[in-house]
Amino acid sequence: MPRRLTAARLLTRRLALGALLAGFAGLAPVRAAEPIRLGLVTALSGQSAKSGEAISRGIGLAIDEINKGGGVLGRPLELVARDDEANPSKGVLAARELIQRAGVVALIGGLDTPVSMAIVPIANQMKVPFVGPWAAGTGITRNGAADNYVFRVSAVDALVDEALVTYAVKTYGAKKPGAILVNNAWGESNQQGIVAALKAAGLPSAGIEKYEANDIDMVPQLSRLREAGADALFLVGNVGPSAQVVKSLDRMGWTVPVISHWGPAGGRFDELAGPGAARVHFVQTFTFAGNDSPKATAVLDALKAKYPAIKSMADVTPAVGIANAYDATHLIALAIQAAGSTEGPKVRDGFYKVPAYAGLIKTYEAPFAPDRHDALRPEDYIFASFRNGEIVAVAK
Repeated sequence: MPRRLTAARLLTRRLALGALLAGFAGLAPVRAAEPIRLGLVTALSGQSAKSGEAISRGIGLAIDEINKGGGVLGRPLELVARDDEANPSKGVLAARELIQRAGVVALIGGLDTPVSMAIVPIANQMKVPFVGPWAAGTGITRNGAADNYVFRVSAVDALVDEALVTYAVKTYGAKKPGAILVNNAWGESNQQGIVAALKAAGLPSAGIEKYEANDIDMVPQLSRLREAGADALFLVGNVGPSAQVVKSLDRMGWTVPVISHWGPAGGRFDELAGPGAARVHFVQTFTFAGNDSPKATAVLDALKAKYPAIKSMADVTPAVGIANAYDATHLIALAIQAAGSTEGPKVRDGFYKVPAYAGLIKTYEAPFAPDRHDALRPEDYIFASFRNGEIVAVAK
């Protein structure tokens, strides 16, 4: 007959069993905090692949720093990237997939204005913040939505166009500039901005010509501008078409000054355009070359450590993609932290609560407000050109 357990022995066994189970629990792996996912939609292939790569690197570096510091709300950040191939339809599909299936808390991206403009309604309808580190179309952030979820750490066409006109007058003494623009939403955005900027400056225009993104000969358009007396040219286009404009000018023997939006910075412009590339001056928000600030030095060192392919300044082209995306990612993290939540509406409002942040481009003081969704101002722009494969600032 089994011996009956006394109350004392029963208690002792229960305590021992509890200790044993506790020991096993201690050996069980502790589940890591669920990551907060950020989605990237950008061109990772094609002629703008270097720009997409730069954006990815800037985000990756910022995420490393944030996670090393404990993450956001006690959770690590994780990036989920999709290639939009510079195609608006593919950008929309990627944005929906990232929001609905991957569960991203915020979207980053839109290298091309047409792609960004296609994603804007998705972000606003689904109440997910969309932060642009590149595309400059004015209507991206100034989209007229009563409930606007779109922010930007990049240039803005309306402000860039003012800067282009001012630079043409101050640097080249332009009195009758003309413009040659890509025939898409980005070109349309800049056409409106250039017309307004010329009017504000009291300058006549030699005309505005358009080209298709796949054109390889712009001589007819440029000839009309020369005949109209253009003494400077405003250029808006990505790498390939911009290079074709320069080659067309070379064939014409026309050495007119070219003041460009930042499209040429997005890839191998100096290789594609040839010797004439150096005379194209274009807008930038940041450059590592000649920048001796401690922050720039630290970020460049970190980039070289994380991405061994980076050996020199020429390997961080375009620096604006890295810098804009790096600062944008830190500002997103601060917005989530300020919101105390990953819910879309709360994160959107968190952008308005972001405190001062010492970024790579500048120190941001209250970078966003309900009526101001662009963090960079005209005074943050610089002009640069290609020199021996590097993008070097030529004027402030």
